[in-house]
Amino acid sequence: MPKKHPYFSNLLISWYLEHKRELPWRSTQDPYRIWLSEIMLQQTRVDQGLPYYERFVEAFPTVFELANAPESKVLKLWQGLGYYSRARNLHHTARYIVKEFQGAFPDTYEALRALKGVGDYTASAIASICFERPTAVVDGNVYRVLARCFGIDSPINSSKGAKQFKELAQQLIDPLQPGTFNQAIMEFGARYCVPSNPDCAHCILGHRCVAYQKHQVGQLPVKLPKTNIKTHHFHFLVCLSEGGKTLLEQRKSKGIWQNLYQFPLLESESPITIEALKAMPSFKGLTGGWEVISMTQYNDTPIIHRLSHKHLHTTFWILETKTLPQHAIPFHEVRQYPVPILLWNFISGFGPFQP
Repeated sequence: MPKKHPYFSNLLISWYLEHKRELPWRSTQDPYRIWLSEIMLQQTRVDQGLPYYERFVEAFPTVFELANAPESKVLKLWQGLGYYSRARNLHHTARYIVKEFQGAFPDTYEALRALKGVGDYTASAIASICFERPTAVVDGNVYRVLARCFGIDSPINSSKGAKQFKELAQQLIDPLQPGTFNQAIMEFGARYCVPSNPDCAHCILGHRCVAYQKHQVGQLPVKLPKTNIKTHHFHFLVCLSEGGKTLLEQRKSKGIWQNLYQFPLLESESPITIEALKAMPSFKGLTGGWEVISMTQYNDTPIIHRLSHKHLHTTFWILETKTLPQHAIPFHEVRQYPVPILLWNFISGFGPFQP
């Protein structure tokens, strides 16, 4: 394992200072805004996350506004970014920082790492960028740069690999400019040492890149295959009463959609006909007190919504009824509730819910 490579950090920092993108969180060392951007950019591209960041900062300029906001508003602004536990943890941590630290973020890696929803990567980013702590970040972009440059074939999603890459990144970081170095290596991975067809012939590190010299760029980094992805069959019942109302329910059980809203949901182990759906005890239990006028299938084939650990094969069923229970809401209010992007796409294209 190499001990020091000053050329590596110097080249990356020089490249970064000349080629970096001008992004709003790069013009500040405010830990609140750095924290917000880092949480948002987990599993999210910069071009996708940027408008969300701008809306969040406008709605919640400081950690105090975020802490005081209702969770439903936070989830609504987050809608479409996915991985909703990030939003729930963001809100929880904002309240904790206001209550326990009077709104001031802790300034050490260890204290930041102890915050809910803050892992090694986010703690290292905040500590280095805001407080000049020499703690190296390791994300997908960093894995790719290090694996190729140093010819490391340890799987990045193994405990051995994670430890190895973290130790190497820590050895490479510039202790005098830790925040700049961390941003430089992430930017280089995101914009130059890209996953497919990087321009290795003109790379500033090409003359020292092991993967380039050994024609292994396409093979690195190594990642262990995912476990089997399960398939779930979802059936959302979109109820429409003659009085212009519908039903939404809040998901209380733990999971990625916790505390978001949805139409009444039934699940089956396989695709199902309308007759079989109506025969389900859960369907009868839900609609037993209503007078259902008609029931039709909205989408001819299931909509496949791919999550990291499962695929949702989704069908929307339109139920027209005489009346609905008292907790039913007017059609136009549906758009005010935080819902999974799968449902939002349906709501955005369904006539009765248009403003």
